[in-house]
Amino acid sequence: MLQYGQKSFLIVDDFTDFRTSTRSMLRELGVRDVDTADSGEQALRMCAQKRYDVILQDFHLGDGKKNGQQVLEDLILDKHISHECIFIMVTAESSQAIVLSAIEHEPDAYLTKPFNRVGLAQRVEKLYQRKTLLKPILQALDRSRPAEVLGACAGLCQKGPRLAPLCLRYRADALRNLNRFEELEKFLKAILASRPQPWVYAALGALMHKRGQNAQAQGVYEQALKAFPIMPGLYDGMAEVLVAQGDTRRAQNLLEEAVRLSPLSVRRQSTLGKLALENEDFESASKAFRHAVNQGQSSRYKDAENNLGLVQALMSKNAGFGLDARTRVEINTTLSEVAKENPEDQGLQVRARMMKAASLQQAGDPETAAKLTEQAIQRLDKMNQFFSVDSALTVAAQLQAMGQEAAAIGVLKSCVESYGDDPKVMEKVGKLTDDPSVLNAITEAVTLNRQGVRSYQGGQLGEALQLFRKALGLQPKNISIALNTAQALLRIGGDNPQPAIMQECQDALTSVAGIPASDNRYDRYRKLHIRVFGA
Repeated sequence: MLQYGQKSFLIVDDFTDFRTSTRSMLRELGVRDVDTADSGEQALRMCAQKRYDVILQDFHLGDGKKNGQQVLEDLILDKHISHECIFIMVTAESSQAIVLSAIEHEPDAYLTKPFNRVGLAQRVEKLYQRKTLLKPILQALDRSRPAEVLGACAGLCQKGPRLAPLCLRYRADALRNLNRFEELEKFLKAILASRPQPWVYAALGALMHKRGQNAQAQGVYEQALKAFPIMPGLYDGMAEVLVAQGDTRRAQNLLEEAVRLSPLSVRRQSTLGKLALENEDFESASKAFRHAVNQGQSSRYKDAENNLGLVQALMSKNAGFGLDARTRVEINTTLSEVAKENPEDQGLQVRARMMKAASLQQAGDPETAAKLTEQAIQRLDKMNQFFSVDSALTVAAQLQAMGQEAAAIGVLKSCVESYGDDPKVMEKVGKLTDDPSVLNAITEAVTLNRQGVRSYQGGQLGEALQLFRKALGLQPKNISIALNTAQALLRIGGDNPQPAIMQECQDALTSVAGIPASDNRYDRYRKLHIRVFGA
């Protein structure tokens, strides 16, 4: 039985009457510790300072403010909510889009207004009973210890077979976090054989995709979508697999269906925008990016890349036709936001100016476009961070279009210096230039790096390090070479590397400190950075 007098509650709703009435219900149940918040922003501040046992969170909290989904995202990512906390999403709406959006981040329950004291008490007490049973598992999750989660799952199952279903997802997540993939695959397939569930299909599909088994992953998702056609996450997974297989058109169609089902996900809209842009479906791209920009205003997933994507889509949609007044206003507003909110990001400042210059050129104002291009080039010369590959190629193409070939070559050289060990990157660069000073800039360093990797894998660490050093001397800003050098040094240095080794590691990592967070090697860089610098 829930001891209401010993529990703390938080009510989050923008309507005073609802907060007052719900608080009265809780008081009648014996709750003494009840706090209220009229916005998601206020709720987040309160949760940062105090841990609550139960949170009643309204989904809609007013235009221009965080919604309930975004509040839950922030609470989870910032670890301001315990797994033992009961989080109930509340809304007056019952449309499919709202319900699916509300439950995508998996609150403990979904409650429709209006409700009475009895209904509220029944829901809270049922959830409390479940959480009490799962307490050892939830505490292990709070400590981020997957091995303990597995042990707690086993302990709960021993109490009775009827409790086993409660552990399934926790066990699967723990196996994944422990990289026990073979065991995880067998476990998921066993669940599907007895009781198919959307999350099991999603987990199995993601596992097979991660292991490069895309044909099998596609089969899993196809089965899943037949059984659960209204689960947007399954469409996301299937789309990712199709992109890996090169079927970007069908992937876009699937994401469009996911967006139709659950339109309030910033990341899903952003992914759709990028895919549609790649498919040269500029109308769909501009629509998706526009949603991502608007919905992202109050989200932690707000991303300037969505602004730039929207502008690119709008310009591409109107290529050859100039830009009407309405489109010019939207472009100016969208780019101004990037420049205003990212004053210290040199790369974004350059890209925003180049986008603006390109739009002015398209709108028939070459003089102002030329001035902005010169400003962008001046900033470009002072940049100490890396462009992502796509950003570098876009900026280079824009500079070429503005007649700034020398500046474009400079951007392409920098791109090759950082990413030229990737054949796909070189293929893209080759579409923009045939300049041998660009295309051959990294050939020797790449060869040395590959030899170093083979030596490292063969256990010849000293030889590998010498090869990496030579390669890094030729291309000190190549991300892969710098990371390989640091890793080899640390491996040779052992548990207590000598100061000279640590200094060389620091130098190698500092040379690529501008690596974009979007780069798939960023996590590796961060791990090495923490080991070398301590933070």
